Parts: sequence; structure tokens; C-alpha cells
Amino acid sequence: MHRLSPFLNRLRALPRLPWKKPGLALRLIAWSLLLVLAGFTLYLDITIREAFEGRKFALPARVYGRALEVYPGLKLTPARLVEELRALGYRENPEPQEAATYRHVLDGVEFTTRDFVFWDGPQPSQRLRAVFAEGKVAQLQERGTGDKEMPLLRIEPPLIGGIYPGHNEDRALLRLDQVPRVLVDTLMAVEDRKFQTHWGIDPRGIARALYRTLSGQRVEGGSTLTQQLVKNFFLSSERTLTRKGTEVLMSLLLEMHYSKDEILETYLNEVYLGQDASRAIHGVGLASHFYFDRPLERLELQEIALLVGMIKGPGVYDPRNKPEQALQRRNVVLQEMVKLGVITQAQFVPARDKPLGVIRRAPTGTSPYPAFLQYVQRQLQRDYREEDLRSEGLRIFTTLDPRVQREAEQALAQRLTQLETTRKIPVNSLEGSVVVSSTQQGEVLALVGGRQARYAGYNRAIDAKRQIGSLAKPLVFLTALEQPSKYTLLTPLDDSPLVWRQRGAPDWKPMNYDRKFNGQVPLGTALARSLNVSTARLGIDLGVERILDKLPRFGVGRPSPYPSSLLGAFELSPIEVAQVYQTLADGGFRTPLRAIREIVTADGRPLQRYPLSVEAVASPAPVYLLTTALQGAVRDGTAQGLSNWVAPEVRVAGKTGTTDDLRDNWFAGYTGDMVAVVWVGRDDAKSTGLTGATGAMTIWGEMMKNLQPEPLSPEVPEDIEFAFIDPASGQRYKEECKGAVSVPFIKSSLPPETACPDVPALNTMSP
Repeated sequence: MHRLSPFLNRLRALPRLPWKKPGLALRLIAWSLLLVLAGFTLYLDITIREAFEGRKFALPARVYGRALEVYPGLKLTPARLVEELRALGYRENPEPQEAATYRHVLDGVEFTTRDFVFWDGPQPSQRLRAVFAEGKVAQLQERGTGDKEMPLLRIEPPLIGGIYPGHNEDRALLRLDQVPRVLVDTLMAVEDRKFQTHWGIDPRGIARALYRTLSGQRVEGGSTLTQQLVKNFFLSSERTLTRKGTEVLMSLLLEMHYSKDEILETYLNEVYLGQDASRAIHGVGLASHFYFDRPLERLELQEIALLVGMIKGPGVYDPRNKPEQALQRRNVVLQEMVKLGVITQAQFVPARDKPLGVIRRAPTGTSPYPAFLQYVQRQLQRDYREEDLRSEGLRIFTTLDPRVQREAEQALAQRLTQLETTRKIPVNSLEGSVVVSSTQQGEVLALVGGRQARYAGYNRAIDAKRQIGSLAKPLVFLTALEQPSKYTLLTPLDDSPLVWRQRGAPDWKPMNYDRKFNGQVPLGTALARSLNVSTARLGIDLGVERILDKLPRFGVGRPSPYPSSLLGAFELSPIEVAQVYQTLADGGFRTPLRAIREIVTADGRPLQRYPLSVEAVASPAPVYLLTTALQGAVRDGTAQGLSNWVAPEVRVAGKTGTTDDLRDNWFAGYTGDMVAVVWVGRDDAKSTGLTGATGAMTIWGEMMKNLQPEPLSPEVPEDIEFAFIDPASGQRYKEECKGAVSVPFIKSSLPPETACPDVPALNTMSP
């Protein structure tokens, strides 16, 4: 940024005046120039002090995923725990005393955590042992304290990305006393040997630069560390004598006002050391993690030499892209360290012979979860200014569960490829998205915006509004079940041909997927089999507007009140569908989906809490009956193929959705701990040739197979009672009768009991 350009441009534009007395004119010009120079110097002095007081850097917001909480009784295996630790960068070590190390032991895992500052305060590094039995944590012990039992441990959360300043600078600030002395000595030996004695400039370097410029060579200068800092902190990168003069003047002023230590500390945090896609790596603190995945104090001599050597040209000496040049430059720096007595010859030889040691892939900078991060940013923008998000160093703790996210990404990418192969669909023509949330808290655990999950482009999970098809039907049936005097799960519905006539519009003739009609069908069966005609008749009887009025209460927009809307001929995004099914999964209580838990400032002060917000929007008893019917859809309805992935004992409640011409297919379902929505389609809205059962549901099942969700056992509301019913006649039997199914009813809708017939064994419809 060149704050001085407007001033300099105005100075150049001053008009030349015609003077008659040359001597007087020269004196006036000289005095004018002195005044201009004095004013310019004063302006520079004010600029420097305003910007340098406290050396306020533009710090990106750091975004973290969820912190794994470990406690006795948690469903967790040693392999899962190690997987979590490795994802956080922990290393296996036979003696895990150092932070971020672990080892396997006979009955579990021993590990040492890192220091971490959570939203409720700092948590120091701890040496721990987790003991496992029967797929759960049996004990959590603190090593070195007589194996003291611990009730709970929070492992530090993963850094999943950042929200960067407009120029995408990233840095990790360090105090000068946190920087190894050998690095400081090496920096001065290579970049500025007279740093401790000069006044901010090197006269010989300036003379050399002036000579080369006047002789027609390129503008060049032997810049001191102070000049380099001024150039990076205040000026543009242009090479002109005007800018060089400004740089010299500002360097002198900087040295007048601030100590060598203050200047050096700022330089170490400001210096540019590489590029990670669009993210600029600034400062030795971040560079240490970016190239070696270790804090600065743990770097070895040759690694320090590499960082210092890269200052001359981070692109030219990039150790990942140009390892030979980087190695040569590193060894030159090591030689300078020996020459100036920073290290000994005995230290030089083994350091010179070691490889670069740079990690192959840089730690997460630009987020590997761009779709989720985009969702986080949209929630943040409701409460914070954009410039604060990009410069104040906020620390944002989110709900992302890396394991759930990983399984969602893999299931989507792998199954779409398999579907294209097995069904001879054009390669890479299918797209999809996944949203997973926790059943009760409404926390978004995973969000996948497309089959290329790392692509930070079109986010289908929150931006792709597509027709939802049969996913809308539960709202129709819920509206009916809210009238227990008229409707129960066994109420017969008419599934005969329907023609709906409306003035000014063509006749509407809904058809079932198999093009057949089924006569009288029990209400629960009609939903489980996703029958269009009986659903349409039911919705028309109830009132289209009355049904669609539920959508705003469930947290989404209301579509136009056409009869076809009863069958999902309106558009929602996957995140909106997830909000609707979240409300059903939580028994009629709407919890707005959220991706943020806590936000703290750069120095750890709590800034804003995002508390759980719950609103009752539907009565628990009708929702309970609806869940029973949706479990029937998975047990023996349109989603019964889900048993190929998820065990029947999980008792998933779910609904398939397919739109006209097979353009979009969906599956939405919930278990005891998760709600998940999958959409599959094409960006050009052409037919996929897939239904909800053959497309989206297979992705949902593949994901849940590996996540092993908790069984769905919703709490039975007080006004629900189970009765034994004859499936054929719908009559209620006494409890001791055989051959009936157990069906839930709202108490006021219970049919009268009849005598027991002589029929075979008992079944059940209970969830």
C-alpha cells in the first residue's frame, strides 16, 4: 500500500513560475523546497507513528472445528482416537512426553496434548492415558500424578481455515523473546550486519544504488532491515528514486522513534516468506509451521538457515517447487553463519549434509472445507463487519466434525462415480451435496457443496435451490395427524384417479410413480410408499395454504399455493431441507441450524456466544406418529433398500424424493444423533435417470454405514398410547391377543377394543 502517492503526485504537479530576478527566485525556490521537505517529513513522521504504535497487523480470523471431548463411557475406539490425534498433527513416539505425541499401549492410548486457549480459558498441556473396553472409553487417567482419574478432557480443535484480509496476508505473531537467538543472529549476518549500529540506512548501499541508477542500470539498493520493513509496511514495490528517497527518510524517522528490538520484532512478523495459493505467508512464526509443521523454537540449524535464506527471494528459493535452488541457498547461509561465528564448523558440517526437511503438504491455510467455511462466513456477516472479520484476529469455534465431514465427502464422491459407471451416465455429469446436523442441538456437523469438496466455488448445499419432490409429503401427513379426531396412522385414504381443475390453469392429474392406483390405503402406508395420488387428495382436503403455512414455522420460505406444491413442486436448498427435517427429528422443536459455537478476540476474551435457540412449532404427539410412519418407509417402504448399509436396529426415519423426469433425487433421514440430507442432480437440470432410492439414498447409506449412528428411539409423548390393531380390519384388540401390530395413537383417537380372533403371532409398528 502506498499511502504517500497522492502527496508526491501533487508535489510533481506544482506549476513553474516565471521569475525576473534569478537570485531571488533561486532563494525562494530553495526556501519553498525546504518548507515542502519539512512538511513532507512531518507528514511521514505522523504516518509512521500512527501505523507503528502497537504495530497493528491485519490478522485473519482463525476458524476451528469442534473439539473432541473424551470421557468415560464415550463410544470410541483406540483406532478412532489415534485417527483424531493424527488429524491434529500428533506424532507417534515411544515416549510421548512432548506435546502432540502419542503411543499405543496394551489397553489403550497414551498421549500428551498441546496447550490451547479455549473460549472459557486456557487449557495447559496434559499427559494422559485413555483405557478402552467394549468399544468405549473405560478410564481417562492423568499420567505422572499417580494415574489420577479425569472426568473429562477436551482435545484442542483442528484449525480448519481462516478469513483473510483483502490482500490475503496470513501471519502468526511472535514476541522477540520467542524467536531463537540463532535465528536473529543469522538474519543480521545475512541481511544486515550493521543493524545494531546504523541509523536505519547504509550510506554505501545508497551510493551504490544511486550510481547504478544514474549509469542506466536498474534501480537497486543495499537495503537495511529497517529499510526493508519500511518498504513492506508502508510503501509500494515500485523501483524509483522518489520512492527510494521516501524509504530512506522514513527509515531514519523509524530509528529515531523506536528501539532496535521493536524494529526487529516487527520485521520478523512482517517479512514475506512464501505463497499458499492466494494466501501470503508473512513472518517467521507462520513460516515455521508452513514449511516444517513445527513451532519456531523447535527448528534445527539448517531449517533456520533455510528460512533466513528465503528472505532474498521466496519464489526463487521455494523449497517445495525449487528444492535444488533452496538447498544451495540454505548452505550459503550456513557458510555465512560459520564465517561470522554464529555457529561452529562442527555444527556446520552435519547441518549442511541434512536434507531440506520440508513437509510435503503445507498445513491447512486456505480451508479444505470451503463450503462449510462459506456457511460460517454468512452467519458471521449478520453480526460483524467484514473488515473486523478479516483483520482483528478473531478466533471462531465452529461445529464442524472432521470425521463426519470426511465420511460425507468420500461417500458423495465415490458413489457418484460408481453410479455413473454402473448406469452408464456421462462421466462427471452428476453433482450432489450433503448436509449433516446433530439431532437436538441443530449444529451443522458436515456440509459438502459438491463432489469436488475442495473446490471453493458454487456451493450447492446452501445455494442450489431445486425442487424437493416427495420430501414435502411429511408436512401434508403431519397436518392430518394434528387432527386426531379425523386421522390416525390407520385412517384409509383414497388412492384412485384424481383430476384437479382450476380456472386459468391446465387440469392437474397426479400419478403414482408406478402409474398404478391402489384404492383404499392406510395413511401410514401411503406415506411409507410415497403415493402421490392419495397424498394429493389428502392435501386438498386439508387445504393447500394451511399445509404450506407450516414451512415458515419450520424455518424456510413459503412457496406459491398450487396443488402441485403438495408433492414438492417447489424449490429449497439442501440446508433448508435439513432445517425442516431437523425440526421433525427434534419432536417438533425448531432449532435454527448453526455452524458457530463461540467467538473470542485475538487475546482470548469471549466476544459473542451463539446459544441454543429452541421454539416449539409442532405438537410432539403428531410428530411422533409421523416419525413412526417415516420409520415404516425405511422398514418396508420406498427406502427399504437402506438396510444394505444401515442395520435395521438403528430404526432410521427417512424419506426419498424424486422430481419430474428424474432431474433431482433426494434422501432426508434422521437417527438418534444425526439428521442428514443428500441431493443428487445435474447442474444443467437434465435428467439423471435416478430416483431417490437409487441415487441419493445410496450416498446417505454409505456415509452412515461408516459413522455408525445411534438408534432412533424418540421419547414417547404423554398423550400417545399404543394399541394392538388388526392390520386387515383396523380393529383394536385387547393386549393379550395374538396376531396384531402395536400401533401408536393419540389417546383421544383410540378405537374401541374388540374380542381376540384366532390369528398367529404378534408384530409391532412401534418406533
